[in-house]
Amino acid sequence: MTTTSPSAPPTHREPAHPSTTGLFDALEGHEQVVACADPDTGLRALVAVHSTARGPALGGTRFHAYADQDAALRDVLALSRGMSYKAAMAGLPLGGGKAVILGDPRTDKTPDLLRSYGRFVQSLGGRYYTACDVGTCSADMDVVAEQCRYVTGRSVEQGGAGDSSVLTAYGVYQGMRAAAEVAWGSPELTGRTVGVAGVGKVGRHLVGHLLDEGADVVVTDVHAPTLGALLQARPEVRAVADTAALVREPLDVYAPCALGGALDDDVVAVLSARVVCGAANNQLAHPGVERLLEERGVLYAPDYVVNAGGLIQVADELDGFDFARARERAAGIHATTREVFARAASDGVPPAVAADRIAEQRMQRSAPGVWLPEG
Repeated sequence: MTTTSPSAPPTHREPAHPSTTGLFDALEGHEQVVACADPDTGLRALVAVHSTARGPALGGTRFHAYADQDAALRDVLALSRGMSYKAAMAGLPLGGGKAVILGDPRTDKTPDLLRSYGRFVQSLGGRYYTACDVGTCSADMDVVAEQCRYVTGRSVEQGGAGDSSVLTAYGVYQGMRAAAEVAWGSPELTGRTVGVAGVGKVGRHLVGHLLDEGADVVVTDVHAPTLGALLQARPEVRAVADTAALVREPLDVYAPCALGGALDDDVVAVLSARVVCGAANNQLAHPGVERLLEERGVLYAPDYVVNAGGLIQVADELDGFDFARARERAAGIHATTREVFARAASDGVPPAVAADRIAEQRMQRSAPGVWLPEG
């Protein structure tokens, strides 16, 4: 399953519904999509390489119990496309790719399966570098690396960058401060009420930054133990029953930090927040949501702009990881987010459209063609 195209549709547009009919239309904009299967270990995975115009594709491996194979394909296509735009906006010499492993990581993930997956990634010859994502962690990448050279996000003990959620959260925090500066004239979040949906790896770190600055934080999470652990560690946080209740809270900022599609028509209709800035990928549920947000006076910080800190962190590993250097680069998300808002104002478009335009221009300025490994 392969197609090539020098340009890609904006990340806030849903790709066509994948099926065996019109397959290449469904994969428009992607250079390569590979299906991986190993009956001996139970591995079923998809690797999508969206663009290598700026360099080899880098993106995490998501291990998730998808409803069906079409859902997995839709997810990997949207996520890999987003990684191309994310890398371009972060100024990295990398393209965008992503992988998904179909299954429940709590019951299906085994060392043998991860090693098998590593052999598949190795077979791509360096066109795709993998890392952690939902359902995988640094320890898993250490196992993958037993069979594969093209792995980042490994544990600190193995010379890697470790948990990439640290700088993902830091970058979202910087983007939120940039949005606050546009919305209220000051980057300060002290006294602002921020609602965080999803307090797993990234959301937990983001809550810490917000509390340290003096924000009032309201949270929710579908996983009761995760929510309970946060409330025990930070008793000043207030929790609500679910996301539907959270978006109806009197918020200044709403931070979606779970899975994609968080911003749909129903959410936008009731949302009181002046700013939306969160870590989740592909937050806009369908084309046009970005304009609904603008019509309601909500300032949206594009997800792939503000959540690029994790990519910056694992990409730094390719040069020999230095946390201070990576953190300094992630701090630049503040300036990049301001650039997006300035472009949106000058072009008279929503920030999501402005971000796409900037990213596409950066990709087009890069050398055209398909990246191939040296040698």
